[in-house]
Amino acid sequence: MGTPLTTRILLADDHLVVRRGLSMVLDTAPDLHVVAEVSDGVDAVERALAGDIDLAVLDVAMPRRTGLQAARELARLRPELRVLILSMHDVEAYCFEALKAGASGYVLKTVADRDLVEACRAAMRGEPFLYPPTIRTLLRSYLDAPERPRALSEREEEVTKLVAESHTSEEIARILYISPRTVERHRENILAKLGMRDRLELTRWAIRHGLVEP
Repeated sequence: MGTPLTTRILLADDHLVVRRGLSMVLDTAPDLHVVAEVSDGVDAVERALAGDIDLAVLDVAMPRRTGLQAARELARLRPELRVLILSMHDVEAYCFEALKAGASGYVLKTVADRDLVEACRAAMRGEPFLYPPTIRTLLRSYLDAPERPRALSEREEEVTKLVAESHTSEEIARILYISPRTVERHRENILAKLGMRDRLELTRWAIRHGLVEP
């Protein structure tokens, strides 16, 4: 895909103040323009699929659907779209999951005023944007890691996120339009797959893998 003269950007973050700050940073660049802002991952996917977006900049942890989940869905439904993941945390698992989700890069909010514009331009050129220490950490983590547990399905990730956010089985059932018994089966399968015993362990796993903020 060729680089457009002006990149049309979707900005997704659940904090209005953060969105306004990032939008100001991006709109100072003559070749970048924020055309849409949303506050959660579900709206991010819907808006990105509208067709007038070249680049989606997604916060890693948002309500209803995380930035990582949204990135995976967009990679499947609109593979030509470029995606960047934003985070407050320099956590290696988040970076690794962002790349696996199809994102072009991972940008820390703490230095977004310095790096976000260049990250957007790199993404539109089809180039990855990662910090050198992050690259070294990712390579070391990948090479040293033991055999990884089986990945969760998308539905299991959705249930895991909601469990980690302290929703009850009844609340999760309403949110996902499934029965409470189905929620319980998912919960049992998730714990079995990950070799865990309770919600506390599952919550820690969800934090490490970018499903919820610490």
